[in-house]
Amino acid sequence: MTTIQYVAGTALALLAFVMMANFVVFLYARGVVRSAVDEGARADGPVDATPADCESRARDVLADLLGGGLGRAVSVSCREAGGVVTARATASFASWIPGVIPDWSFKLAGTTVKEREP
Repeated sequence: MTTIQYVAGTALALLAFVMMANFVVFLYARGVVRSAVDEGARADGPVDATPADCESRARDVLADLLGGGLGRAVSVSCREAGGVVTARATASFASWIPGVIPDWSFKLAGTTVKEREP
């Protein structure tokens, strides 16, 4: 009887550890996406920059800090309207243990003011 209790206790402890690790990875990924949209928006701030520069910079940040499946789960787009540059990201991260840990989806935006020629 003690062996069954030990195995069950160990399994629950490992499950709790995996759940916490998955949560920490999701938080890290959210921070990377936040940095990517901020960097992307800043890249399109100068007068001669374009929305393509914004998207390129955001993708570079994602590629450097969030590779693999998590990086592929993020889409970035940039727009310039009314002198304001907006970089938007949509992410949908799959959980490590489907049915036990929920998937996590979110949208983030970063903005900056476009420089004007003097």
